[in-house]
Amino acid sequence: MRPRRFVEPNRPVPATRINDAIRVPNVRLIDENGEQKGIVAVRDALEYAFSKNLDLVEVAAAADPPVAKVMDFGKYKYEQEQKAKLARKHQSQILVKEIKLRPKIGVHDYETKRGHVRRFLEQRAKVKITIMFRGRETTHPERGRDLLMRLAEDVKDIGVVESAPILDGRNMVMVLGPNKYAGVNKDDAQSEDAQFSEEEVQDLGDGEAVTAPGVSEPQSGSGEEPEA
Repeated sequence: MRPRRFVEPNRPVPATRINDAIRVPNVRLIDENGEQKGIVAVRDALEYAFSKNLDLVEVAAAADPPVAKVMDFGKYKYEQEQKAKLARKHQSQILVKEIKLRPKIGVHDYETKRGHVRRFLEQRAKVKITIMFRGRETTHPERGRDLLMRLAEDVKDIGVVESAPILDGRNMVMVLGPNKYAGVNKDDAQSEDAQFSEEEVQDLGDGEAVTAPGVSEPQSGSGEEPEA
């Protein structure tokens, strides 16, 4: 018969030990004023704490002997909770919005998407811009790159390129971040999450197209994409 494997049990993190929960013979005592009292028997430390109407709190269990401090544990715990709450309140949250475009986006739609990008940057949010290629559009990735750089140029007064255009399968992605001149209103950014967090990709059909600088338009009637 094979011996049973020993599995280390999941033990909860021990809570701070106070008063009678401190089960060591001696402690290094710190009084209520923060002064060292030396190494004393735990029963004497408890008597001292109780005489001050305070608690004996183990603050360094790994020390030899453990360090115990005389304090009002309820007040101490409340102050620690308030500090943690304040830290969470002031912790900066990075918002990342996404805008999706097609290489042959129409003029009106491009201006609309650009407006969304500007709004997000003004709200101190980062913007992930994705160009989605279809079919033979993947043979001309430079069109998507030029369109992304055009958009970056249009919003350069409030945004900077944090991640240059990168081709990922059939998508090309660029990340813009707010610069020091962008607005600081974060409340509005939260309220618009549901409406603009993910832009729908529009099939523009025969709509007027925006051509990225340096890229020629396909000849009418040819049915073929121009070669790069």
